Amino acid sequence: MKKILVANRGEIALRVMRSCREMGIKTVAVYSTADRNSPHVKYADEAVCLGGPQSSESYLNKQKIIDACKQLGVDGIHPGYGFLSENAEFCRMVTDAGITFIGPSPEAMEIMGSKLAAKAAVKTYNIPLVPGLDVAITDVEAAKKLSDEIGYPILIKASAGGGGKGMRVVEEPSQFEEQMNLAVSEATSAFGDGSVFIEKYVLSPRHIEIQVMADKHGNSVYLFERDCSVQRRHQKVVEEAPSAVLTPEIRKAMGECAVDVARACNYYNAGTVEFIVDDKLNFYFLEMNTRLQVEHPVTEMISGVDLVKEQIRVARGEKLSFTQDELKINGHALEIRVYAEDPQNNFLPDIGTLTRYRRPYGLGVRVDDGFEEGMDIPIYYDPMISKLITHGKDRTEAIERMIRAIDDYEVAGVETTLGFCKFVLQHDAFVSGKFDTGFVKDHFKPEYLQTKQGNTEEETLAALLAAAIHSDKPVATAAETNTTTTTQSKWRERRYQ
Repeated sequence: MKKILVANRGEIALRVMRSCREMGIKTVAVYSTADRNSPHVKYADEAVCLGGPQSSESYLNKQKIIDACKQLGVDGIHPGYGFLSENAEFCRMVTDAGITFIGPSPEAMEIMGSKLAAKAAVKTYNIPLVPGLDVAITDVEAAKKLSDEIGYPILIKASAGGGGKGMRVVEEPSQFEEQMNLAVSEATSAFGDGSVFIEKYVLSPRHIEIQVMADKHGNSVYLFERDCSVQRRHQKVVEEAPSAVLTPEIRKAMGECAVDVARACNYYNAGTVEFIVDDKLNFYFLEMNTRLQVEHPVTEMISGVDLVKEQIRVARGEKLSFTQDELKINGHALEIRVYAEDPQNNFLPDIGTLTRYRRPYGLGVRVDDGFEEGMDIPIYYDPMISKLITHGKDRTEAIERMIRAIDDYEVAGVETTLGFCKFVLQHDAFVSGKFDTGFVKDHFKPEYLQTKQGNTEEETLAALLAAAIHSDKPVATAAETNTTTTTQSKWRERRYQ
């Protein structure tokens, strides 16, 4: 494999290209007109404009991507995450065109792309499942009766898709029919598939996932877990590896279950098996993501494995370069997603120009991003600016480094989630490890950040005054030194890639 096209944009495109360059593989970037000045376009050896800024005109245009591969003599396509990364039809088109798809088979994608099909596939491996109905709801009255037997609260979930769409918590029987209709409507609108099912709603749940890697020779391993419980709108914001609550015994049991899930669909390449874990540390299979995850860097930091390189090796037909026994956990890693969002306005996306952009540096600090100072945040895509990752000898050091890195990160022109993430990391619930997916609901209020911002400004002015005492320069005003630009959100809430 001498040339790879990365069918994605931004930070993940750059991330893949860097590993390709280390392997001596040429890269091709694709881009929309909105991304013509993006760093990933400049970094690649070659670049092709696919079309207009809308995803349908560019990053989701399957045929244009394949045509670009044929024109430039591309051997393989890495899809990154989002866009076409879990599209079985695209995977088949790529293979039929004689190009290697760096990911799993389309058949594995189809099985795991449906939560109901996934549940059916893993049953033979005795994987623990949340009590509930594992077929689509067709008889409302029968479903109500089963819900009574399971016990409320219950969860109505869309079979297709994710991101919290088509998901409804039902507290009592009188709400069932209304909530089911809303879930079906939302699932149909978001995914074109209104199939829903029901399961017991797990109280105080943690979202813990296992990274798996498998080759085409029957070898499968797990690279430990990531705790992704801090979320807003059912989407992750803070992730860590390993989890602060799993024992070695539970970690091993979950890892072995994850490998069995992969075997259930003859899986190869990188994938993530997601579990829900209750307050007694009982775990239940949720779904499998058949691609590289946004939060994969924390796994790389604690395992020492470059997951992208391993994906490429597997796609080339090679065996895994390591065994389960050779994998060890080294220290602790954290990742925060730096979104152009306003945490004080229900995390709504914010638009604007990065008038100032300075990355943090130092021991144990990694920044995966796709922006430079002066660039605009496009309104057409996910508003993530970067992923900030820290690694330390233990959880405490990783948290300390992350707080320092957040303080060193300078972003002006848009509101971001940096302040919110710092709030999370300093909260007693997070520090103690006693938190769940309800962290935002239970512990966060927008005014908490307002108070923190006020203190920060006071500290800034005090520092300036102290500096002026030892200098003959005049003291700058607050307006002159304020590096935060507040922009009213102009984006409508949408489902992100």
